[in-house]
Amino acid sequence: MKRSFIREILEAIDEETISFAGGLPSEKLFPRDDLKVATLTALDNPKIYQYGISNGINELREQIASRYTKEGFPTTKDNILITTGSQQAMYILAKFFENKDITIEEPSYLGAMNIFRLNHLNMFGVKLEDDGINVEEFEKSFKETKLAYLIPDFQNPSATTYCDEKREEIAKIVKKYDGILIEDSPYSELFFDKKNIAISSKLPKNSFHLGSFSKTLVPSLRIGWIRADEELLKSLMIIKESIDLHSCGISQYILAEYLKDEEKYERHLQEIRDDYAKKANYFSEQLNKIMPEFKHQKPKGGMFLYGSFEEGIDTFALVQECLKKKVVFVPGNQFYIDKVPNPEIRFNYTHSNFEQIEKGIKLIKSCL
Repeated sequence: MKRSFIREILEAIDEETISFAGGLPSEKLFPRDDLKVATLTALDNPKIYQYGISNGINELREQIASRYTKEGFPTTKDNILITTGSQQAMYILAKFFENKDITIEEPSYLGAMNIFRLNHLNMFGVKLEDDGINVEEFEKSFKETKLAYLIPDFQNPSATTYCDEKREEIAKIVKKYDGILIEDSPYSELFFDKKNIAISSKLPKNSFHLGSFSKTLVPSLRIGWIRADEELLKSLMIIKESIDLHSCGISQYILAEYLKDEEKYERHLQEIRDDYAKKANYFSEQLNKIMPEFKHQKPKGGMFLYGSFEEGIDTFALVQECLKKKVVFVPGNQFYIDKVPNPEIRFNYTHSNFEQIEKGIKLIKSCL
């Protein structure tokens, strides 16, 4: 096991470094005043200081369930397990499926891959295309593994979004082989045009749908969740209880208080979408202008822009040179099972301003 390259990079840089590496939200968009009010109100509740139930406080689970139901995915609080960030959700699931085979996208989320390795899951990668995973290859793999981990909405790292047709096909394949889909969905609310229907909504008894408030509110509260069939969730409770008994009660009560005003939360989400859309467009424009040899698709949502140089450029070697000039990104080899050097890069555009974006791309160009 090795540490996450991204976490190591975050520790190695200083305030002068322009970082396109970590998936950091914009700090200017944190609803600090509203969260301050919610916090002061929540702190008056004596229950906030006591142990809580393992699956999460009822009010917060009901609020999350209500959002699913309004989107056409019928859900009750009994279908929700609160976790300490969606990273813990993945760890719980990886521990539950320990030593199994699992089908994943390539490239895929580095944090999930590390968790799967730690729990001895044997990963089989299937190539991502511009509109989602290669369905034919997915079926070949899933027929054998009967377990898959996918990020269909603004995928990390590729920013790919699955088309409606592929979502239907994936759901049919999972049902056909009576397998399980782990659908990771931390970016689904960060759409620029429309929100897509979760694949899990088409197979509620054969899926775990993962969500998080880290990307839409603030990461430090560390609150995520798993949405699944009640019987499936019962199987996870022993693992959850053995890790931490329950997720932070203070964070849960603050969130529950904040989410009482749904219109306020929706306005906040729209503010994030508008800001990120402008940054994604600007980042893409500057790449085309300053570094046209880097081929990419403009994101339709999420937090990342992904692309590639022509063969012959090792972006893992490139980032070492860029670090000396105080600009960093994540080289594409980190998102593959074998980690063989390749010419791909993942850029995070949400945490930088326009000036930093232009300057950072120019510094990378100078290192080529």
